[in-house]
Amino acid sequence: MGSCSGRCTLLALCALQLVTVLERQVFDFLGYQWAPILANFAHIVVVILGLFGTIQYRPRYIVVYVVWAAVWVTWNIFIICFYLEVGGLSKDSELLTFSLSRHRSWWEEYGPDCLHEKAATAGLGALHGQSVVVGPGCGMVHSYVEALHSGLQILLALLGFVYGCYVVSVLTEEDDSCLHK
Repeated sequence: MGSCSGRCTLLALCALQLVTVLERQVFDFLGYQWAPILANFAHIVVVILGLFGTIQYRPRYIVVYVVWAAVWVTWNIFIICFYLEVGGLSKDSELLTFSLSRHRSWWEEYGPDCLHEKAATAGLGALHGQSVVVGPGCGMVHSYVEALHSGLQILLALLGFVYGCYVVSVLTEEDDSCLHK
């Protein structure tokens, strides 16, 4: 039998990652952020694979989770740089929406304590939510909310990476000790 403390911690981290990424997925759907929606979906699948590997004592599945955790950290660093406009990135570009929507972020239009007003539109009328003009008085700028979401994902992924490596090493040591008896 394996060390339950490492396995239990990894299970808890995976469950927490699922909850936080599902919350993030909802807001990305509301903001029509298609690239993050696809990345979140892939993350959900791999975290479930990591949960399964941890429960079923399958180190190969956990290794897939560990490798994905490194990719996930990289993606979230990119998201932080994108929303904080580091380097040549601009949060006003259509990089995350694939040019399919005018929306940039749900938090931009409906952030905490934001006052907004409907803008007058000419022509056939604007699509739902595209006529909102963000006014002054936001409690927190939307780019900081997005960066905080990504920061939390980085923290959980790094912890998952460390505990995943630990659980894989414990499981492979147990397999090796059983072969030499």
